[in-house]
Amino acid sequence: MNVDTEHCVRVVQAKDARFDGWFFTAVLTTGIYCRPSCPVAPPKVENMRFYPSAAAAQQAGFRACKRCRPDASPGSPRWNERADLVARAMRLIADGVVDREGVPGLARQLGYSVRQIERSLNAELGAGPLALARAQRAQTARLLIETSALPMGEVAFAAGFSSIRTFNDTVREVFALTPTELRQRAARGLATATPGLLSLRLPYRAPLCPDNLFGHLAATGVPGVEEWRDGAYRRTLRLPHGHGIVALKPMPDHIACQLSLADLRDLSIAISRCRWMLDLDADPVAVDDLLSGDPALAPLVAKAPGRRVPRTVDPAEFAVRAVLGQQVSTAAARTHAARLVTAHGEPVDDPWGGLTHLFPSVEALSTLDPEALAMPRTRRNTLTGLIAALADGTVDLGFGADWSEARTRLLALPGFGPWTVESIAMRSLGDPDAFIPGDLGIKLAAEALGLPSTPGALTAHSAAWRPWRAYAVQYLWATGDHAINRLPIGDSA
Repeated sequence: MNVDTEHCVRVVQAKDARFDGWFFTAVLTTGIYCRPSCPVAPPKVENMRFYPSAAAAQQAGFRACKRCRPDASPGSPRWNERADLVARAMRLIADGVVDREGVPGLARQLGYSVRQIERSLNAELGAGPLALARAQRAQTARLLIETSALPMGEVAFAAGFSSIRTFNDTVREVFALTPTELRQRAARGLATATPGLLSLRLPYRAPLCPDNLFGHLAATGVPGVEEWRDGAYRRTLRLPHGHGIVALKPMPDHIACQLSLADLRDLSIAISRCRWMLDLDADPVAVDDLLSGDPALAPLVAKAPGRRVPRTVDPAEFAVRAVLGQQVSTAAARTHAARLVTAHGEPVDDPWGGLTHLFPSVEALSTLDPEALAMPRTRRNTLTGLIAALADGTVDLGFGADWSEARTRLLALPGFGPWTVESIAMRSLGDPDAFIPGDLGIKLAAEALGLPSTPGALTAHSAAWRPWRAYAVQYLWATGDHAINRLPIGDSA
């Protein structure tokens, strides 16, 4: 564990919300742990202890503060910025791998021994994979307790607990309240919930510019799978235990999230994937500070700070869509994807909107007839080659994927060049340094700003933007007059 005590003390005394989720402050005299921005008066320095994860604080015997709810703070941006073993493990744990497959399953996906993974996580986070997964289960339980009317027994098993007793003990230990007391506290002043929907608030580090984030998702949305309705981006979700439908709406200080799930065991995974798609755990201040150092980008950052990188809830889905979008317009790419959805997607019922299908799984796409695709033969071969590589595991784009290896294997496939590979690296893999200097929109923006416009020269210039070049792409794209750069008006078709 590497925690700079002096720096942490200054952050806590300043109540700096930018560091919520980076570390947690435990107070010896009260036995609680808080986020750095907790509104309660800071404790004496000698009574502070700092932990790099909520799980580590819980494991040390501290319970969550009832005022600042540290367990619900934004996640650490470290897991978005890095591709080492710990970061890959944390992304997989957030996606529920330990709950579904245990620590051995986590080790298999990462290609390391259980002992190596436990040693690495304990060294950096002060807690092993089981403790980290337990902390996530506790947060899921709290969400279900506070946002649903489910009986506590159903909450316990939906959150991943093996018994009612373990559920009760964990909730009391982590929150210093019984499950019933948590529900009673949350019920005060809350509006009546819509039956079948869970209403949540997804926190983020300010600032957040929603224009390109939601504009991109809405403008490129696949009919039947995605839509913009009532000021919210809605889409279907393929989840481990069933399907889901989510509506995400930008608010001044959070993202309003409404979820409908076929199986409540998928709650924490659905939340994690939505946070990933919206890049909510990013550190926008660090990104914008670095990019503002370039005189060409500084005015763009000052005009609309806090741009995020729109990602995906399904890495394989986006890779398929990236191939469909090669050398065609956004509208044509949506049309190609909609045809795939109609032919191979699974139908779903959406009583609150117009969604009709899940995007086809890799297994379903493996059966498609290339001759039925209305596109050039070379692109058909590119698509079927990608599907085969995803199906047999040659290419891994999952949340625990090695970014460098994934790039190498994608480039080895027929029809894959830098534009497609870097687009997938940016949106499927979540690499914050992915860069597409050959993109037409980037070229036009570079010319308008007086930056080098050839791919080689712009790549050389962009070295000063590392490791945030994917965010620089968002700022450069935003100079153009395209629907991806603005929030939609009205509902999508």
